Amino acid sequence: METMIHLDTHVVAWLHDGDVKRLRPVWKTLDRSQLVVSPMALLELQFLFEIGRATRPAEQVFVDVADKVGLRLSDAPFADVVRQSLTQSWTRDPFDRLIVANAVVDGHALLTRDDSIRAHFSRALWR
Repeated sequence: METMIHLDTHVVAWLHDGDVKRLRPVWKTLDRSQLVVSPMALLELQFLFEIGRATRPAEQVFVDVADKVGLRLSDAPFADVVRQSLTQSWTRDPFDRLIVANAVVDGHALLTRDDSIRAHFSRALWR
């Protein structure tokens, strides 16, 4: 049985861009896992597109990565994710709070290169 793992926003962006160099340390994890993304990561991707830090709208990025690697969107109840995010007081970043909370609600690890998330969320990994 494959392991389910959530992806942080930057991991989705790197998969979309084909950034093999950045993804090399986690390639085995990506290859051996069912990949899930929080709807909040899509909203963050859209914000990055709107401010010119990404070249494609979030929906295009999601569809492309879903086609490439079978990425799916988490269907965790939003109210449960928000309740869990209230306990993530280590950050003021609403995206990080909700992305971590979504992984907690789903009971999955979160693949992230973010040092702050890895320092505060025991199921965050980068390997």
